[in-house]
Amino acid sequence: MLSRRQFVLGVAAAALPLQAARANVPAPYDWDASPPTASREAFVAWMVKNRGEDANFLGQRYDRYLKLVAGKDLWEAPTTRAYLMTPREEFVTHDNLARAYEGHFLNIGFGVTITGPHSVCRMTNTLEIKRSDKVLEIGTGSGYQSAVLSNLTANVFSIEIIPPLAQRTRALYDSLIARGYSEYAAITTKNADGYYGWAEQAPFDKIIVTCGIDHVPPPLLQQMKPDGIMVIPVGPPGAQHVLKVIKKVNADGSLTAVRSDIYNGQIQPFVPFTGGHQGQASL
Repeated sequence: MLSRRQFVLGVAAAALPLQAARANVPAPYDWDASPPTASREAFVAWMVKNRGEDANFLGQRYDRYLKLVAGKDLWEAPTTRAYLMTPREEFVTHDNLARAYEGHFLNIGFGVTITGPHSVCRMTNTLEIKRSDKVLEIGTGSGYQSAVLSNLTANVFSIEIIPPLAQRTRALYDSLIARGYSEYAAITTKNADGYYGWAEQAPFDKIIVTCGIDHVPPPLLQQMKPDGIMVIPVGPPGAQHVLKVIKKVNADGSLTAVRSDIYNGQIQPFVPFTGGHQGQASL
């Protein structure tokens, strides 16, 4: 009988090709430049001029932005900028291109999904990322989450367990960098089991986990700095609670994980965390 990991590795054919590359970015990336948000027209015009992106998708991105704010999924200016500067249409499959800015998760092949924009923004906002922060993502997937993160910090590390998906997303980043999305050069990727983190690059200020698991992996907590923040979906398959976990170091050197539910108890389904960790003790 095939394990889930063996199954997803064997269905590479299910991964639909990403859409063809569009125009190059006309202006160099500027950390201090932000698109206007006062109106749809002003946002689209600025982005067309400075980012060379498609006006139709930009309009959809702005419309979703209004829903993100109304739903209290987006509230800090840096994360707002990161969302608005990231072309989600580049990270969905061709068959889902017209649905890029819908609010829910979308299939990207290999038995996994691209997280919906509401979850991406709420989880990212909760991390309170500073420009100098070193951030680890577990579950590269489509690459969209890391792309958002790269508009917040120049130190993004992302792990994907499925080899062909890791290869496809790395190739996508590289093609986007070649087109002028220089911010994505901040993303360092690795094909590995994310349960064990990335010890060689630790410690991390912030960690985001984009797949569900029934406990907080001890290696990830160990690789966070004191007072570091992790956002992670925890719970049984398809019924997770998204937790904010703050690492506290006690006077005796012991660790305490201070947890809170960023959805106030509302269940959020995520694809399961896969790898060789089954049977590991929780923390």
